[in-house]
Amino acid sequence: MAKEKLKTVYVCTNCGETSPRWMGKCPSCGAWNTMVEDVVREVKAPAGIGASAAKAGAASITARRLADISATEERSRIVTGISELDRVLGGGIVVGSVVLLGGEPGAGKSTLLLQLCGAISSKVDVLYITGEESTRQIKLRAMRLDVPQENISLAAETDIAAICDLIEATKPGLVVIDSIQTMHCADISSSSGSVSQVKECTARLLTVAKTHEIPTFIVGHVNKDGAIAGPKVMEHIVDTVLYFEGDKMLPYRVLRAAKNRYGSTNEIGMFDMTGKGLKVIENPSQLLLEGRPIGVSGNCVACTMEGTRPILSEIQALVSKTAFGTPRRAASGFDFNRMNLLNAVLEKRAGYFLGNLDVYINIVGGLDLDETACDLAVCMAIVSSMLDRPVPDDMIAIGEVGLGGEVRSVTNLELRLREAQRMGFTRAVVPKHGLKQIDANEFPEVELIGVSYVRQAIGLL
Repeated sequence: MAKEKLKTVYVCTNCGETSPRWMGKCPSCGAWNTMVEDVVREVKAPAGIGASAAKAGAASITARRLADISATEERSRIVTGISELDRVLGGGIVVGSVVLLGGEPGAGKSTLLLQLCGAISSKVDVLYITGEESTRQIKLRAMRLDVPQENISLAAETDIAAICDLIEATKPGLVVIDSIQTMHCADISSSSGSVSQVKECTARLLTVAKTHEIPTFIVGHVNKDGAIAGPKVMEHIVDTVLYFEGDKMLPYRVLRAAKNRYGSTNEIGMFDMTGKGLKVIENPSQLLLEGRPIGVSGNCVACTMEGTRPILSEIQALVSKTAFGTPRRAASGFDFNRMNLLNAVLEKRAGYFLGNLDVYINIVGGLDLDETACDLAVCMAIVSSMLDRPVPDDMIAIGEVGLGGEVRSVTNLELRLREAQRMGFTRAVVPKHGLKQIDANEFPEVELIGVSYVRQAIGLL
C-alpha cells in the first residue's frame, strides 16, 4: 500500500510553480505576490513497481495515424439561438468543449447561463449543477426569466466525484457548473477554492467532457485585478475563456473571448440587462449614438472594428483653461498614453498649443476604444472643443494619425463606411490613400473626403 502524509507547499497562482517556503517573487515566471499556501497529500509508492508500472502503462496506449482519422467523426456545432453568444463562440457550442466564463459579481453570469439552458433545452437535455444556490432559488430565477423548464435538470452539489458520476450516468447534452470555486474533491485535504482544489476539479470535469463529448460551461470567480481567480493552468486546459464585462450601474454587458480554440477572439457580444434577463443588442451602433447632442462642440463619431463587426461610437472631448500649474489629462475608455501622443502631434504638426489647457476624453457607452483608427476622430473632437466649433452632425472621421501629422490608412475601411451609410451619415473624412482601395460608387449617399494630414481634417470644422 502507498503511504500518504500531508505537506504544506506554496503554489504560484500564475504558473503553478511549487515551493516548500513562501517567496515574494515566483522563481519560474517572475510574478510578484502570487505564492499562496496550500496543503497537499504526499504519496510514497512502494519500491520496485516503477519499471513494471511504466511498461504496463505504455502497453495500454495506442496511437492512430493522422491520415486515418476521419473529419466526419466530429459532429457539428450546437447553435444556441442567442446570436451574440454564438458570435463570440465562433458559430455555436462545439461538442465536447469546455468553456470557462468569468466576470465581476453581479455582471449576470448565472443569468446568461440559465438563459442558455432554456434556449438549448429544446435540442438537448441540460444538467445544471449549482454550488452557490439551492435548487429552489434557481427555480425562482427561471420563472422570472420565463425559461423553459422541461429538459433542464438541477442538482445542488459540491462533491466533484458525485458530480462526475451523475454526468456519466445521465449523459446530458450540456453541463453547467456554477461555480468551480465551490467544488470540492475529497482526495485533497485543502479547502474549496484553493489552488489544488480548483485545478483538480477542473481536470476531472475536463476528462469527463472529453471522454463522453459533453459540452461543459464552468463559472469562475474573478479576483480584484479582474483576472479569473485560481491557478493559471485552469485557463490553459479549457478550450474557451469568456469574460462577461460591464458596469453594474449601467444596463449594458459585453461578452469577450480571451481564448477560443474553435473561433476568433476578436468578436464581442453585447447584451442589455433588463428585469426579464439579458436581451441581445442587434444594433449596437444605434444604441451607442442615441441621445447624441446636436450642434455641440467637442463631439465626433468614430468607427471601431470588434472582430468582423463595425461599431459606431461617440467620442467626447472637453478642453478648458487649467486652474493649476500643470494641466490635467484624463481619458475614460481611451488609452491615456495615446491621448498624450495625439496632443503632442496637434501642438507640433497642427499648431494648437495645449500646454496650459486641461484635456478630457470620454467614450460614450462604456466601450474601450483601443484601435488606432479612432485617432482622427479624437483629434477633431479635441480641436472642436478648443475652438468651440462643432463637428458637423452628419460627419464621421476614420483614420490613424502618425507622429508626422499624417493620416494613415486603416483596415476594413469598406465595412466601416457601409456601417456609417446605414446609420445615415452623409460625409466621411477618411485617409486619402485609403480611397484607392475602395469603390466610391458603392457609397452613393456618402461624400468621401480624403485627407493626407490632420491639419486638412481640422480645416473642415
